[in-house]
Amino acid sequence: MLKSVAVIVVPNFSIFEFATACEVFGIDRSERGGNVPAFDFRVCTPEPGDVRLKSGLSMNVPLGLEATSDADLVIMAPYGRDNDVPESVMEALRAADARGAWVMSICSGAFALARAGLLNGRRCTTHWHYSHELASRYPDVQVDENVLYVQDGNIISSAGTAAGIDACLHLVRVELGANVAATIARDMVVPPHRDGGQAQFIDRPMPTCGSAPMEELLRWMVQNLEQEHTVVELASRVHMSARTFARRFRSETGATPAAWLNSQRVLRAQELLESTDLNIDEVARESGFGHPVLLRHHFAKVLDTSPQSYRRAFRGQLVAAG
Repeated sequence: MLKSVAVIVVPNFSIFEFATACEVFGIDRSERGGNVPAFDFRVCTPEPGDVRLKSGLSMNVPLGLEATSDADLVIMAPYGRDNDVPESVMEALRAADARGAWVMSICSGAFALARAGLLNGRRCTTHWHYSHELASRYPDVQVDENVLYVQDGNIISSAGTAAGIDACLHLVRVELGANVAATIARDMVVPPHRDGGQAQFIDRPMPTCGSAPMEELLRWMVQNLEQEHTVVELASRVHMSARTFARRFRSETGATPAAWLNSQRVLRAQELLESTDLNIDEVARESGFGHPVLLRHHFAKVLDTSPQSYRRAFRGQLVAAG
């Protein structure tokens, strides 16, 4: 169970990305409902005292790296990549990994994890500005620049800025369940789950379109996932020819109507697996696939996992806690 979080900062750290971890874990929301715990949140640094921020400001950090010794999650805040990171930070990261704690990097914090050897042979990500540099410096690391965050075992890495929020909320979902993550996200006024991109769990949120008629059609399609939708029928709803509609749909959503529908059905199935006790047959029907074999096929194709495995990953902790 995720209870304690320690964030490591070093001189020249980035305040916004650092603050994303503070916003998710550093605010006591235990009295706001949703079973959100009050996390034991700590900020620490190799040499306690005033630590310079990238913006030129400074922040007083009274805790040393001993604060990471028993933390369930250790986060490496982003910093200037050309800055030397003390060996004591490397040791703290290695120790956290060795005892099985979660270890997370936000943005350029991945460079510290790579230097510590925690990313060797693993997939990770960082801000796309830095991805080629990270891959060049550490050839044993599998850098994916096309995702918001990656979970590989107990290591989570994220891209820049708001992707840190996504990575933090992803971990909350894994450890505490979708309802807790949604409660925190609602309080922050952010989406509870955006496209992560890690191999096992890839979400595809509903895209927005440039035209009101198409937006209305997309909402209607989501509300009627259990129905079969032909191009001719959909085109008639927005008063277009089938050919024009197919072209417009792809240009505005990036997918064919069939592919888009299946992605939304997978999303609906994920929600049902996370938040209900429906069996696989019922999930298949409710999400619009109709048959379990189709649900399993599209789950494997999109998420590279099975519905049962997905439910265990995202409901196991919540069910155990209940």
